[in-house]
Amino acid sequence: MADGVVAESQPNDAPQEQTREHILRHGHKGIITMNTGAKMESITTLKSAFAPPRSAGVRLQGIRSELLERRIAQIIRDKIHAERNPPLPQTEFATTTQRDFRVEGFVPQTTKINRFHDYTTEQAISYWSENYQRIQGVSAVECPNTPFRKSAQFSTPIGEQREDIDPFI
Repeated sequence: MADGVVAESQPNDAPQEQTREHILRHGHKGIITMNTGAKMESITTLKSAFAPPRSAGVRLQGIRSELLERRIAQIIRDKIHAERNPPLPQTEFATTTQRDFRVEGFVPQTTKINRFHDYTTEQAISYWSENYQRIQGVSAVECPNTPFRKSAQFSTPIGEQREDIDPFI
């Protein structure tokens, strides 16, 4: 026998050469049974031992009591469904503008301009620019027009400090 080729006997004893790939793909025939044409059993031991109960063929309960039980079961199901799935609250489709500014009695007020501001030359007024003295970690400010410029005053030796020269010019 050559490597990768296996001889296998069929039920009619006719040898057939098969490659290794064919065996890996389809498996060995005749390992479990020699009769490869046999059909599998359709009933299991569980099915044969535990057969489902059969009805008696006659009515065991009256029609009226059966309908009454169905109606009671339906009412109980509806109550449980209502408890577990409460109705969704009514969705309010109102924006913040509609809720806060379009309320009856609201009168919008416009502020009067005290003086003209040039945004290209003036520094912007913000919370940080107004409270730069209280912010921790900000350099010491000598010029109030530019509070956030870097200052090397803390690292300059005392002998080299010159107080007459403005460092921000």
